[in-house]
Amino acid sequence: MSFYVGMIMGVTLGIGFIVAFARYEKVRSKRRSNLAKVVAGFSRMTVEDSRKILPDDFYPTWVLTWLNLQLEKIWPYVDEATSELIRNKMEPILEQHRPAILASLKFSKLTLGTVAPQFTGVSIIESESDAQGVTMELEMQWDGNPHIALDIKTKLGVALPIQVKNIGFTGVFKLIFKPFVDVFPCFGAVSYSLSEKKKLDFTLKIVGGDVSAIPGVSDAIEETIRDAIEDSITWPVRKVIPILPGDYSDLELKPVGTLEVKLVQAKDLLNKDLVGKSDPYAVVFVRPLRDRMKTSKTINNELNPVWNEHFQFIVEDASSQKLTVRVYDNEGVQASELIGCAQVPLKVLEPGKVKDVWLKLVKDLEVQRDTKYRGQVQLELLYCPIGTESSFTNPFDPEYSMTALEKALKSGTDGTEVGGLGKNTLHKKSKVIVRGVLSVTVISAEDLPVVDLMGKADPYVILTMKKSETKARTRVLNNNLNPAWNQTFDFVVEDALHEMLIAEVWDHDTFGKDKIGSVVMTLTRVILEGEFQGSFQIDGAKSGKLNLHLKWIPQNKLRDF
Repeated sequence: MSFYVGMIMGVTLGIGFIVAFARYEKVRSKRRSNLAKVVAGFSRMTVEDSRKILPDDFYPTWVLTWLNLQLEKIWPYVDEATSELIRNKMEPILEQHRPAILASLKFSKLTLGTVAPQFTGVSIIESESDAQGVTMELEMQWDGNPHIALDIKTKLGVALPIQVKNIGFTGVFKLIFKPFVDVFPCFGAVSYSLSEKKKLDFTLKIVGGDVSAIPGVSDAIEETIRDAIEDSITWPVRKVIPILPGDYSDLELKPVGTLEVKLVQAKDLLNKDLVGKSDPYAVVFVRPLRDRMKTSKTINNELNPVWNEHFQFIVEDASSQKLTVRVYDNEGVQASELIGCAQVPLKVLEPGKVKDVWLKLVKDLEVQRDTKYRGQVQLELLYCPIGTESSFTNPFDPEYSMTALEKALKSGTDGTEVGGLGKNTLHKKSKVIVRGVLSVTVISAEDLPVVDLMGKADPYVILTMKKSETKARTRVLNNNLNPAWNQTFDFVVEDALHEMLIAEVWDHDTFGKDKIGSVVMTLTRVILEGEFQGSFQIDGAKSGKLNLHLKWIPQNKLRDF
């Protein structure tokens, strides 16, 4: 968090000198080197681990006591020296995350207060794969009394002097001393980052009023502050401070891969409207930077929206970063209201393999106080590490999906193509095209719900390609809750990556028809696997599954059939 920049810089050098000098001395003696390995093994333990092993009488609290004492001594100077620096650095970050409902967001007052943070744990992490540096993690707690005031103006012309009060923070800061060198102070640079944010609580108060009286503003400001903290200093974002002259660009944050995300659909969303239904849209991001956050289209008056939109994100650290999805209700000129949010850690993704996930939406990702069901959102995810793209099939990659005609039209590696027959102008390729034939066999259904007065149903299935609106229908099977159709239908697909198959199960009546439920799916899996058979839960029905067989024939293989 940028509020702690001055404090970190104030204690980093002292701590760094101690750690680096101890490391440097190890090479002078083999016995000391062997002893250091034993010490390093113990240092990998967390504070909680060491407290479980060692009795309280033996726990080395003097280290934390010394650190906290030094920090209390320098805290007034840290406050005086860094308050203006923090203001100058934080205002551009807040502006970058400023929500659309606000016209401006600036500090009118910023001091860190008289209460210094307290270190509650220290650990040193030495990696055998990186012998050129040492990483120290400091667990810190701060229940401070800073004086922070924001001058905020909404686009409706309303000025809001807001105080940020009752700040409570618990987290772990990571300090990396790297690389080691042969001259004092024995390391060339130090990097710092917030490696774990365990708790961040604060309240917003309008001077002379209540911020909650203005709908949407409180949530928008709180979300802005949390996003700014998340992206300004939270790992893998790190700040590098050169100690000795040199090139430390290798310590800076760099892309390690790309994440392909298909936002498929959501179901059973919590209705936020008093009249009608919510108008949901989704915001998807890995880092909450405005130019990296992707927003879907709005589906009006719908609690089971189908988006089927594709986004791509840069990944800097697949082991620690997460994909976040926020689903909002579009309120027009007013601030959008959050329906729910969800996260998926990128470390659970297998590189090169598409993962289909359903994520349960919650009100808050950090504090789970609200247990109300808010719906689910479906995503298809594909992580592609840099340098491994050629070792697996990426269905979202233009090179994979282009037909022979598209490759002939492509004019080079710059992503441009001829802008039409007989034209010399060039333009950017607007989208990826995958063409072919989808063969769908409706095999059977199981355990359909009773919908007729006589205790049965007369089911049939309607298949619809959502983008092209092409349809096909099975025959009706009377008085049957476990029908077997075994009918096959072929669909010519012009844009498979943006197409969806919708299978609706209906009950046929003499004087009408009733919808039992439906199955919605993208074509990603059948494009990758070529052919598969599955049993799918029928959404909207009290019970029942639909058994389908899908086969994909790419355009370049159609001549073989």
